[in-house]
Amino acid sequence: MTRSERIADQLDRHWHKNLRPRLHGLTDEEYFWEPVPGCWSIRPRGTSATPMSAGSGEWAMDSASPAPVTTIAWRLAHIVVSCLGYRVGWHFGGQDVDSQTFAYAGTADEALKQLDETYGRWNAGVRELSDADLENPPTVGPERSAMEGIVLHVNRELIHHGAEISLLRDLYRWRG
Repeated sequence: MTRSERIADQLDRHWHKNLRPRLHGLTDEEYFWEPVPGCWSIRPRGTSATPMSAGSGEWAMDSASPAPVTTIAWRLAHIVVSCLGYRVGWHFGGQDVDSQTFAYAGTADEALKQLDETYGRWNAGVRELSDADLENPPTVGPERSAMEGIVLHVNRELIHHGAEISLLRDLYRWRG
């Protein structure tokens, strides 16, 4: 197994054993559930709960800084666009993804399709990296650290945000 395959395998094992199975059966009600008032979410265009929103389609992502508690919809969108989408476009020749022009998902099923597609492209791209690719900064995109550090950062982000989504699912299931 190559170094890039080992790094990709770290996330892929988590993806297949922990995160993706936890998303099975996600409903639209759960996807949009707001556990506390003032949550950020994905909302129909023009109904944002924040002074700013992102997205180009019928649905927009609440946006500003810092983020408060967020819905599963918001977390999935963050993973698809900010964690994976930008980097797939920059580093693996995929379609450029931008939070302002992205068409956010208005259903749980659509969000999971976006997640699966973007994750698949990310994982395949990482597996193709050579040792030299991992040791050097990428030639495209704004990130200037060694590619190995970028990949490990994305792995941490997916594990971290996946755990947040899993907790939200647990809270939804056990709500009063």
